Amino acid sequence: MAFHKAMTALALVLGGCAAAATGAELNGKVAEAGTANPALWPQAQSPAALTDPATEAKIDAILARMTLEQKVGQTIQADISAISPEDLERYPLGSILAGGNSGPYGDERASAAKWDELVDKFRVVSRRSGAGIPILFGVDAVHGHSNVPSATIFPHNVGLGAAHDPDLIRRIGAVTAVEIAASGIEWTFAPTLAVPQDVRWGRAYEGYSSDPALVASYGRAMTLGLQGDLVAGRPLPANRVAATAKHYLADGGTADGRDQGDARISEAELIKIHAPGYPAAIDAGALTVMASFSSWNGVKHHGNASLLNDVLKGRMGFTGLVVGDWNGHGQVPGCSNTDCPAALNAGLDLYMAPDSWKGLYENTIRAAREGKIPMARLDDAVRRILRVKFKLGLMGDQLVERGDPALLGAPDHLALAREAVAKSLVLLKNDGGVLPIKAGSRVLVAGPGADNMAMQAGGWTISWQGTDTTAADFPNGQTIGKAIGDAVSEAGGTTQLSPDGSFAQKPDVAIVVMGENPYAEFHGDLPHLAFQEQRGEGQLIASLKAKGIPVVVVFLSGRPLFTGKLINQADAFVAAWLPGTQGNGVADVLVARANGQPLRDFTGKLSFPWPADARAPMATPLFPLGYGLSYRNPRVLGRVNEDPRLDLSAYDTSSIFFQRGKAPAPWHLVSDGAVAARGVDVSAQEDARQFTWNGAGRFAIEGPEVNLSAKAASEGSLLIEWRVDRLGTGPVRLTLGGGTLDLGPTVKAAKPGTVIETRIALKCFAGAGGNLDKVGQPVRIDAGSGYVFTLRNVRVDGAKAGGACPAAVR
Repeated sequence: MAFHKAMTALALVLGGCAAAATGAELNGKVAEAGTANPALWPQAQSPAALTDPATEAKIDAILARMTLEQKVGQTIQADISAISPEDLERYPLGSILAGGNSGPYGDERASAAKWDELVDKFRVVSRRSGAGIPILFGVDAVHGHSNVPSATIFPHNVGLGAAHDPDLIRRIGAVTAVEIAASGIEWTFAPTLAVPQDVRWGRAYEGYSSDPALVASYGRAMTLGLQGDLVAGRPLPANRVAATAKHYLADGGTADGRDQGDARISEAELIKIHAPGYPAAIDAGALTVMASFSSWNGVKHHGNASLLNDVLKGRMGFTGLVVGDWNGHGQVPGCSNTDCPAALNAGLDLYMAPDSWKGLYENTIRAAREGKIPMARLDDAVRRILRVKFKLGLMGDQLVERGDPALLGAPDHLALAREAVAKSLVLLKNDGGVLPIKAGSRVLVAGPGADNMAMQAGGWTISWQGTDTTAADFPNGQTIGKAIGDAVSEAGGTTQLSPDGSFAQKPDVAIVVMGENPYAEFHGDLPHLAFQEQRGEGQLIASLKAKGIPVVVVFLSGRPLFTGKLINQADAFVAAWLPGTQGNGVADVLVARANGQPLRDFTGKLSFPWPADARAPMATPLFPLGYGLSYRNPRVLGRVNEDPRLDLSAYDTSSIFFQRGKAPAPWHLVSDGAVAARGVDVSAQEDARQFTWNGAGRFAIEGPEVNLSAKAASEGSLLIEWRVDRLGTGPVRLTLGGGTLDLGPTVKAAKPGTVIETRIALKCFAGAGGNLDKVGQPVRIDAGSGYVFTLRNVRVDGAKAGGACPAAVR
């Protein structure tokens, strides 16, 4: 089980401990930090069809007969990994979700039929328990129904943005809805309306564009595609599902592109850049909006009443439900994962409490009884949830039955994905006219992405990170290399598919498929914009060029990256983004058929500027937004800048995991609900972070996998600069790469309140069973209740650790 499933990211924004905002001033005064003035914001209005009088009267009657416990239950959503259908007999929850690493009965590769079966079990129990209100089931279907094998997987949003085609987006939304509904599910957490301004952000690929106008047009199109038009008194048909406009707000505007970070911007910029997608989606009828993990000027969105109540529900006229993100309410100051009346009072209607739902249910009941949550606010939250359930046909006289697994991956759906792939490709360079590949050519397809479904599909595919996706998961798809091979063969040529670049017969042209490995959320955060080669891709290209072989680079990535040297090395360079499973869409554009013409020309244009160097935020781009070549409109590019204009050696992410109280990108702190964290001063303002165990629990530093084997072989060690502030009960254990050591004796020997350095040889973790080849979690500390530790720095260095290894825990 992925650590993330049982954990939520800590609030890492230093200085972000202000209380939740309580409302906006409408008198024209300068707004306080993190407090919005609704009069400045664009107006919108949910369609009247969502609040028709007949349905509202039915909701009135239901509310009148509900108990307090039943009302509170409706406001809580649990994950399938932490709840069973039978639990609903005692806990009348209103919603269930399946997170990125959750599958029916623990199977991430469950069929659509198994999904339908599980949803139905939850639904049946909910209808016969409590107030008899059926659960609402949500899932992250963010580029097609991407949790399910054999589903139609579309390009990620970064690629769809390059198509500049709202009609395509609406059609994709409609197909995605059909396939979600085919598995018995009625709600997707999409579309993402982020407007990423710093592509170091690990979720940049979930955004369509850095251009708010394009995001707004796509937000409307996707909402209508998923839901169709709302009709008063009638539920959505069985082939439509609820959309979620997310993540409200400015998740793409955080400082340094930090996931779950702080957007330190003016209200004017917040409105101009980051808000436009929401009025468009609301006017189109979006039934739900998801609050962002992030903050605006230090105030967490899950607790910002001025944005949730005053702007979203007031000025923008949103009458659907506002759902939280994964335990996001626990990041509101004064809250925990299991206790947060402040979020509901600020305008959240449905807590996403995947693993914290039981404690949250009990504490929210207590808070309501004590008057900490006004009954009018609780009733309004439940009313909004019931509205959505009525509109989805889960209640009332017109029940809608979803679930027809045979519709998954239908031929016309796959054809649409293939079209989307072709339209998403952007030609950055084609010197010498090497593209399209001529009919009858001998072609070498090489590089780590040549036959790699995980790389081309990206994160949020089968699993949260998408790293274990294989071609076997999608037998109706094609890897890029195999798709090119089929097209070349049809045109009378031959293909050698060889990821390492070896060949038996010299090819006429080589296509090198390369780029980023899959990632999702903060695992993809970067410290700079330079593409970091991992498998000698540049050497491979140089070797091919030295043999007189023209080279086409097909670059797979979730964002534009500085690739100056690669662009200069290649004869042609194609930004293919994360195209999904239909590799044929790439071949349709790159390979000429027997008539000498490809099936499609390049039509994609950049929806983000492409960086000229590694510095961020981006200054003058190499290629501006809207750039893109085609066969009809060729252009000789010439040489581009190769200097990153940044000392990349200063960003050794494989060695520095925690520095002066912060986890530097791409690393992030994560914790369960038992461990609280706050910034403290050791030798400078908040240069350390203090962790308090309120029960047995853990915190960890997580990020992209790094290889520490070489450092271990050269006697490298893990160095922790920290302070033991208070002893607790139970063991203390330190884990790196899955190898766990007993830290109890070290902790007990430390003088409380004194900063110490603990150095442990990396080979100790290997000896305890750790895999140092792939370390995505370089630090995890498990401890019992009562412990308090302050952490300042954690890094790997070359100094040899003295003494014996701490005892291994197996």
